[in-house]
Amino acid sequence: MGKLALSRFFSSFTLRHAYAVGPAISNSRRVPSSVSHSVTIRDVANATGVSTATVSNVLNKTGKVGAHTRRLVLGAVKRMGYVPDVHARHLASHDRRTLGIIVSDIENPFFPEVVKGFETRARQLGYDVILSDTNYDPRRTREAADRMMEHKVRGVAIMTSEINLRLIHQLARRKIAVTFLDIAPARTYMSNLRIDYSSGVRQIVQHLYELGHRRIAFVAGRAGLRSSMARQQAYENCMRDLGLEAGPVFLGDLRFEGGLAAGISIAKLTPRPTAVMAVNDLTAVGVVKGLLNSGCRVPQDISVTGFDKTRLAEYSNPSITTVDVHREALGHMAADALHELSNADNPQGREYHISAELVLGASSGPASH
Repeated sequence: MGKLALSRFFSSFTLRHAYAVGPAISNSRRVPSSVSHSVTIRDVANATGVSTATVSNVLNKTGKVGAHTRRLVLGAVKRMGYVPDVHARHLASHDRRTLGIIVSDIENPFFPEVVKGFETRARQLGYDVILSDTNYDPRRTREAADRMMEHKVRGVAIMTSEINLRLIHQLARRKIAVTFLDIAPARTYMSNLRIDYSSGVRQIVQHLYELGHRRIAFVAGRAGLRSSMARQQAYENCMRDLGLEAGPVFLGDLRFEGGLAAGISIAKLTPRPTAVMAVNDLTAVGVVKGLLNSGCRVPQDISVTGFDKTRLAEYSNPSITTVDVHREALGHMAADALHELSNADNPQGREYHISAELVLGASSGPASH
């Protein structure tokens, strides 16, 4: 898959599976209020000659309003393009029905499926959803957390590991429910989603070992990210348990470009590893591209594996051997955790466990000697 085609795939994938997952979700970078709320409830009241309370009763289907007046108000609402301020209505009723979700990189195919699952479950529970993308930038992560507090959300799912613990505690102190991926222990207003990275990595290493691979390289993620570090540590532990020397380890960036650079470098090694484990599917696709561009065949000359079981892994040629961490179920679980915390009399968080299963693709095969 060429770089331009990959870029188009991401754009299409992102639009279909993240920003357009349903009418209840909205990107937190909203249209300025001067545009989206230019017509007010008072404008509708003035145009129809009734009070703002009457307009409110018609829109909320409360109070006693005659059929003629109701038709008059609804006609003016449609004609004038008035859109009720749902956020303000929730604040006024002291019934916040909005959940937030913060992700690292919406162009990574892992996240749209998580967002889709989160939004689907949130809608079933009666919530709107606000989405923020941090692009692995701590400053943007801080801004995303501030935005959630400004919007008075009831809960936030933090699907990124670069967030500062102080921000999480700040949200919890405001009685905003928080759920996150393996960042901290569960406590009041804070639940933890724990993915079994160790089991998933062990299944991959064992699979490669059974195929005769003994020189297995690893392409890591960004330095300092907990999820990336957990996968690398699990890889090193598994290699040691099998009596193998870990490495070489290449630092990637969790994106296609980092995998591409690593694949080109690996192809030049002597002796060359017979297999490469990438920290995620997007990196694995880049590794495959780098190897193919360097004249190596996958998997005949060198096997490649990924992690996360994204659709990209399935559509890649060859398809990627990977690990399923049940992305959509993860999104459902995050929404359920926030709903449970935000409605509990005693909002004590708990741990939720997500299993990991090996999924075989065409990118792994017997070791070449």
